Amino acid sequence: MTTKKIKKRFVAGAKCPKCQAKETIVLFKEHGIETVECIECDYREQQGDEQATTQASGDLIGVFKP
Repeated sequence: MTTKKIKKRFVAGAKCPKCQAKETIVLFKEHGIETVECIECDYREQQGDEQATTQASGDLIGVFKP
């Protein structure tokens, strides 16, 4: 049995909505679902492709909050 290692990327400058720790958020895809997770407090949020498409429609690429 082979297990595929999930590649997790840190999100620079991101702050956890739960514990407010900076630079502790990782982003990865799990079973095709985009997931963000805090490595400090285990906060976790998932977003399916349908939600991402709905939120990404339009001219705005993203919002950066330093």
